[in-house]
Amino acid sequence: MNHRLCVAAVLMTLSLSAGAQVLTAKVSGGQLQGVAANGAGVFKGIPFAAPPTGDLRWKKPQPAASWQGVRAATAFAPSCMQDPMMLQVQQAPPGASEDCLYLNVWTPAASARERLPVMVWIYGGGFAIGTTAAQVYDGKRLTEKGVVVVSVAYRVGSFGFLAHPELSRESGKGSGNYGVQDMIAGLQWVKDNIAAFGGDPGNVTIFGESAGGIAVSMLAASPYAKGLFQKVISESGGSFAPSRREAEGGELVPTLAAAEAMGQQFLGKLGAANIAAARALPAEKILAAQGAGLASGFWPTDDGDVLPGDQYVLYSAGRFNDTPVLIGTNSDEGALFIQGGVTSAAFEQQIRAGYGEHADALLAAYPHATDALAVEAAQDVFRDSAFAWPTWAWARLQSAKGKGAAYVYYFDHRTPQRPNGAWHADEIPHVFGNLGLGFAAPGVPSAPAPSAADTAMSELISTYFTNFAKSGDPNGAGLPRWPAFSEQNQQVMFLDAKSSARPVPNMPQLAAFEKYFAWRREHAH
Repeated sequence: MNHRLCVAAVLMTLSLSAGAQVLTAKVSGGQLQGVAANGAGVFKGIPFAAPPTGDLRWKKPQPAASWQGVRAATAFAPSCMQDPMMLQVQQAPPGASEDCLYLNVWTPAASARERLPVMVWIYGGGFAIGTTAAQVYDGKRLTEKGVVVVSVAYRVGSFGFLAHPELSRESGKGSGNYGVQDMIAGLQWVKDNIAAFGGDPGNVTIFGESAGGIAVSMLAASPYAKGLFQKVISESGGSFAPSRREAEGGELVPTLAAAEAMGQQFLGKLGAANIAAARALPAEKILAAQGAGLASGFWPTDDGDVLPGDQYVLYSAGRFNDTPVLIGTNSDEGALFIQGGVTSAAFEQQIRAGYGEHADALLAAYPHATDALAVEAAQDVFRDSAFAWPTWAWARLQSAKGKGAAYVYYFDHRTPQRPNGAWHADEIPHVFGNLGLGFAAPGVPSAPAPSAADTAMSELISTYFTNFAKSGDPNGAGLPRWPAFSEQNQQVMFLDAKSSARPVPNMPQLAAFEKYFAWRREHAH
């Protein structure tokens, strides 16, 4: 009998511990009810701002309305307006809407009294697409390492980044950065409410990939985001080139004047005489006018306010939100974007068109004598101009001008599908522990079952990232030593078959881009 009582007591204890999760939370808008999922409490579709519809289209986010009673937080909200085919590619539900400013929380906390580190995910997608509902972004596996995970939606395409003289006059502070302001509103919500989920509002790490990685670097330079996070992780991101005035190579963030001119053209395309007329149009008409896929052309704007200027210059002057940073790139990033069709002559013409008097130096740094070499060169120019040079610049500026340490990685996990190196976004399933998930066009075969090497890499990178979120240092027992980056000791952590710290790869190419961007900066005014 005693034996049976003992077994019953053990079973009772197990069932109680399994149920000891935060499943209800009182937040600024009211009461929430989440669901349990394998030891975590999961809350989806929490409003953090009012629907940016009608007169709120192309305005900074406004406070969300409160609700009565208990709100079920059990399903993702619709994604922000974007090409519906791109939601399929992201393996996300098909629904998109302008009413999209919602966030999601995964928490391993047993009670709201815990103060666990918080990681806030900002999705990528070229600022044209993106969703918190992609399967690969599910935060459950990361919570097993003792962190609360939040994912925040933000407006994309013309809905998030249309600048226009009329909108600038309306705000009195420039225009074109509603998507970035959405992120800031989401982070403010986290600061105000995450303690209800067992999270520590004073230990928040923002992390993102691609446009999301670029966005977190922008948040690191925006005065409006000051104090809303204590650490930054950027995967294939960084925004350190001068602002774009025309079609300068490697420059992505437009000046306010360039963005406003594009906005005026866009209103003409819509047949709208003014902003009021454009706000009266259905969202579908605006989406159709901006183009399919990633072709919207809209990007955050150097408005002098939310984004107060060239980040290289801001960092050089010590004007940024100083935190530890963990940043890096993938070895074969450009292969996702350029998959052939580049001739030697076309490559040379493209470089000469975009890079002015520095074209010869760049052409010398990227061998392109044959068409096969030209494809590789085009891929590598994409990798280095968009991702690797900004990351290297960021690491040098942070380590020289900030108190927070910089840790840099180079993800080079090779597989039978990726024999030449890791493509753009290949690290995301490893970071989240969601191997086998990712992005694929309809009809593309699903990823093969994860290998032992894939699983080991996922364990390594997710442990580094969560260690960093906890303490500002990725290092821990049993892990290859990852030294902080400095100008004098430019070591990066190679994440590959023999992960270890080594010198920065592709230095001649990065040095050529360093000279190019310095020249552009000198002639920016």
